[in-house]
Amino acid sequence: MTEGGEGRPAFGHKSAEIVVSAFFLLLGALVMWDSVRLGARWGADGPEAGYFPFYIALLMSLASAVNLVMALVKKGGFRAFVGVGQLRLVLSVLVPSILYVGVIAMLGIYVASTLFIAFFMRWLGKYAWWKVAAVSVATMVIFFLVFESWFKVPLPKGKLEAWLGVD
Repeated sequence: MTEGGEGRPAFGHKSAEIVVSAFFLLLGALVMWDSVRLGARWGADGPEAGYFPFYIALLMSLASAVNLVMALVKKGGFRAFVGVGQLRLVLSVLVPSILYVGVIAMLGIYVASTLFIAFFMRWLGKYAWWKVAAVSVATMVIFFLVFESWFKVPLPKGKLEAWLGVD
């Protein structure tokens, strides 16, 4: 075992299968519930808005229920799904990505993306600050030109864009 428990298993296959199956079962149930709210029948003029999502979610829920039951009744010894060190690596990207999505609503996609790129370049890549600034800002200027100017696709903007007079 390495220092800090890096080689120690974080959780096993059975636990992972149960959690993922339960998650997709709940997600499928939520989609079916909302599809019924939208209309999941075949109307006089064809399928209603929730028709296809309902049946796709039904199949997803059935498959998830089967996987959940199989995981619960599975016999056998413990098999590691992921080690603590591996989980830390995954979380080192997942947690900042989740924060990035939340920051988009506050700062807009361009400022949030500039910060996101800069963070990863500096933190994981250990690049010099001038490279971090150049690449992250240049990338977002190019994205802005492509989406806003050329394709005319408005993306979420924050206070900086409003201050600069960009709608």
